[in-house]
Amino acid sequence: MTAMLEVRDLKVAYGKILAVKKISFSVDEGQVVTLIRTNGAGKTTTLRTISGLIRPASGEILFQGKRINQVPAHEIVIMGVAHCPEGRKIFPQMTVQENLLLGAFTRRDSEIKSDLDAAYDLFPILAERRNQAAGTFSGGEQQMLAMGRAMMSRPKLLMLDEPSMGLSPLMMKKIMQTVRTLQSQGTTILLVEQNAQAALSLADHGYVLEVGKIVLQGTGNELMVNDAVRKAYLGED
Repeated sequence: MTAMLEVRDLKVAYGKILAVKKISFSVDEGQVVTLIRTNGAGKTTTLRTISGLIRPASGEILFQGKRINQVPAHEIVIMGVAHCPEGRKIFPQMTVQENLLLGAFTRRDSEIKSDLDAAYDLFPILAERRNQAAGTFSGGEQQMLAMGRAMMSRPKLLMLDEPSMGLSPLMMKKIMQTVRTLQSQGTTILLVEQNAQAALSLADHGYVLEVGKIVLQGTGNELMVNDAVRKAYLGED
């Protein structure tokens, strides 16, 4: 497989505090790759650095072979990287459709309408409430909206930060099913997820982060049966 994203010896600091400590990983085209972690492991910082919101202290980030360390965030979106952030970050006073169209703010092509229809096909509840203020939605519905908005940029790589946080088991299952659907449609996905069981069941490959460092990696299946992972992340003895 071809690596769509390569992170090489990445260090990210907040002042004198090193949040990400020289990590390296890759995401191959067409894969679902997951980062599972303890709190404070640097996962959100890693995604924000890839998307250009934070500048790294050192190391390299390559997207489709091009170094993007110093590329402005909006240009990274244009290149094909979409970031669905932790906490959804929808615009509550705006309608569903207005939120979705904001996801296409970098585009000037003629296919925005067809992609809007595709988002509504993916999440029919959004179509039913397209003129409703997004702030009136439940957490799960807001997560659908955030994912639909990210897909409106037509990404090659979709980064999802804690998509199941605060959701009911039923809604979490729906969101994870959607991740699989997006992969089947050709989107490569980098998934950060607190529910290690759900994440690893989807992942082609996974990395375990602890205190800003990658301490373990393997296929999703390999990590699911790893004793250390089972004890620390899956709640098994």
